[in-house]
Amino acid sequence: MALSELARRVHYSKGYLSKVETGLKPAQPDLARRCDAALDAGGALAALVPAPASGVRLPETGDDGEVWMLNLSDDGTSRFRPMDRRQALAAGAASMLGFGLGGRGMAATAAQPAPLETFRELFGQLRRLGQTASPGVVLPTLIAQTHTLRGLSSNAGSRTRGPLLALTARYAEYAGWMAQESGDDRAALWWTDRAVELAAAGDDHDLATYSLVRRALVTLYREDAAHTVGLARQAQNTTAPPRIHGLAAQREAQGHALAGDYDRCLRSLDRARELLARDARESEAPVLGTVNLTDPVAMVTGWCLHDLGRPREAAEIMDREIARLPAHALRSHARYGVRRALSHAGAGEIDHACELTAHLLGSVEVVSSATVLTDLRRLARTLARFHTHPAVRELYPRLTAALHDPTAPTA
Repeated sequence: MALSELARRVHYSKGYLSKVETGLKPAQPDLARRCDAALDAGGALAALVPAPASGVRLPETGDDGEVWMLNLSDDGTSRFRPMDRRQALAAGAASMLGFGLGGRGMAATAAQPAPLETFRELFGQLRRLGQTASPGVVLPTLIAQTHTLRGLSSNAGSRTRGPLLALTARYAEYAGWMAQESGDDRAALWWTDRAVELAAAGDDHDLATYSLVRRALVTLYREDAAHTVGLARQAQNTTAPPRIHGLAAQREAQGHALAGDYDRCLRSLDRARELLARDARESEAPVLGTVNLTDPVAMVTGWCLHDLGRPREAAEIMDREIARLPAHALRSHARYGVRRALSHAGAGEIDHACELTAHLLGSVEVVSSATVLTDLRRLARTLARFHTHPAVRELYPRLTAALHDPTAPTA
């Protein structure tokens, strides 16, 4: 195949490919995946240029505190810190003015059915708020309500304790997702571990399996394909409902796509579709995973095809699936919309990619998602290869501004 033809297929310049061919420039993972797809190499080329390891170990988060401290500032920011009781008492005696909010009537309240139903409704509202607001807006309320539910469950009788603990676990699990969206992986895993403990206390061990799917999402965004696949497979080797196994199979497919393994990716997607089709919703508990995707497997297929170096196929699927998203789901529109723009840019459709991105930047700013910003940076790098294109020149100042996220956590 002539170098000019390969350049046309992978949407990299002939000059750049020539430098890679002669060793003047190293091949990057994205180029390796695209060449693998264009040359039908079955993953062999992609495997030669794996994504660089993040160098950051996945945090191990044990239960290091029984007291939860939530500090609220007058500018609207907040800071959460778990600590043991001795530390909390020492800190309170030395520097804090504490306001007791009272715990009377907790047992009587916990025995009533109304609070459980009200907290379920509130959780649904918080999930909807999470689609239209930044994590910093949602997390303080999530933390406060998780704490309250934990107190109610500890005062509840045997009949209501289990359902209260299960709902408390879902609050904690969602707090973990919002923490990851804020860019704090350590806090995300801490909350996920708390969710597992709360669910287990209520004799629900399925959330422990789902926590492996959540941890695999952290490794996926760190571009660690091997650990993503490993965690997803570990989840599938447990006893759990079909929905959790289906979500794990989807995550495994994303890991295989990151590694450039087309066949294993598609087999995992087929397995995910079969498992999710078998899922029967009988529980009153909130649904695990997304509730905004009409066909989650189709959307993840588009996601995977981009990582497999097949951006045009990915764009076709994501065009269709994003049109089916609810209008209020800004976070989902931002997440998959940026992926869609990235796929169109990878397919050489620069004008369309810039147009899509321009419409998305407002939503990206509102939801303030660290995971969306990860893909937005990839999009910026892709468009930078076409820096002389008029649409790119017009978009780039706004795109650069969006990438400078003032809410990113600092050490």
